[in-house]
Amino acid sequence: MRCGTRASRPTVVVHAWRPDVEQTDVSRVGFVVSRSVGGAVVRNRVKRRLRALVRPMAMEPASNGCRIVVRALPYAAIDSKRLPGDVQSAWSSAMAKAGVS
Repeated sequence: MRCGTRASRPTVVVHAWRPDVEQTDVSRVGFVVSRSVGGAVVRNRVKRRLRALVRPMAMEPASNGCRIVVRALPYAAIDSKRLPGDVQSAWSSAMAKAGVS
């Protein structure tokens, strides 16, 4: 998460990095949902929602070869209606900053 760029919104932070040497054409996405988000049931629910929201964006050809980390903030469990917009916005912003369009 130290490399590349990041874009934050009230519910999520998206870190994006495109390595210089591409070993694969597949993008890799990781999720970080800490205990500050809530108990185990809440964290798993947030993680499942994030996976469902990120899957179509990760399949886009423009994101091939990227390494992305999506970190949920505590507000993600409280305001679930805001989550899809924040994920889309943060993803687009992080990818633009990383030079991936």
